[in-house]
Amino acid sequence: QVQLVESGGGLVQAGGSLRLSCAASGRTFSGYAMGWFRQAPGKEREFVATIRWNSGSTFYADSVKGRFTISRDNAKNTVYLQMNSLKPEDTAVYYCAADPGMGLRTSPQRYAYWGQGTQVTVSS
Repeated sequence: QVQLVESGGGLVQAGGSLRLSCAASGRTFSGYAMGWFRQAPGKEREFVATIRWNSGSTFYADSVKGRFTISRDNAKNTVYLQMNSLKPEDTAVYYCAADPGMGLRTSPQRYAYWGQGTQVTVSS
């Protein structure tokens, strides 16, 4: 059973930084696509960033490019999202997702496994 557990959310002032973690367990994740998504109140879940576990290839939403960095630690089976220069519009629940399929995936429909989410609030 795949389990994804997010942590690291919180309240931060605009311009600040946070690092989210996604601890993955239940199987070997080599060959998986891992993603971060976010959902603000009244809005659809949107893509933030994705990484291929094996190659480390990454892809970002335009809204976070240059500010956010996705990475993974093979030894800890953990995926991170380093968020810098945070803006109030980054406020949302952030979700970690995983899928055994190929390629870099930006659609939430293409991910089979999800964490419970962690709240990020950026004050102005």
